[in-house]
Amino acid sequence: MPTHRLVAPLFLLFFAGCTAIPRFINEYKIDVQQGNILTQDMVSQLRPGLSKDQVRFILGTPVLADVFHANRWDYTYRLRKGNVGEVELRRFTVFFDDEGKLSRVAGDVEATLGADGGAAAPEARNREIDLGSIDPETGEAPNPDSERGFFGRIWDKIF
Repeated sequence: MPTHRLVAPLFLLFFAGCTAIPRFINEYKIDVQQGNILTQDMVSQLRPGLSKDQVRFILGTPVLADVFHANRWDYTYRLRKGNVGEVELRRFTVFFDDEGKLSRVAGDVEATLGADGGAAAPEARNREIDLGSIDPETGEAPNPDSERGFFGRIWDKIF
């Protein structure tokens, strides 16, 4: 009888010891990518007036094509780095007019390199660009600070 009472605790102790992983051993965790990877080259190919098929050819199939907003396509991208655990989330939205032609884009827009090869002035990461307002000769979007809203104009008049 005394051996039966001794076998059960030894059995539990043995299997409990097998489940503990020492701190110096780390498992490999892969990077997990989900969604559409959009490059700056792909986004720079967008021009006002492109059809939905042309936009789909350039950017790929959208992650979300909402039934209630048929003129809006959402492209999302999520990257979770395995060992670090950092998460990078990017959103890009394409808007079409009633005729199905590209009118504007919004989302994470990166600053492009300047003419001298250095980084341009940092811009807001989330911004909306009306593609009709892009200068066709230079290809540059208007400065968002140059277009003051209603309250901004009143603020300028007061001070």
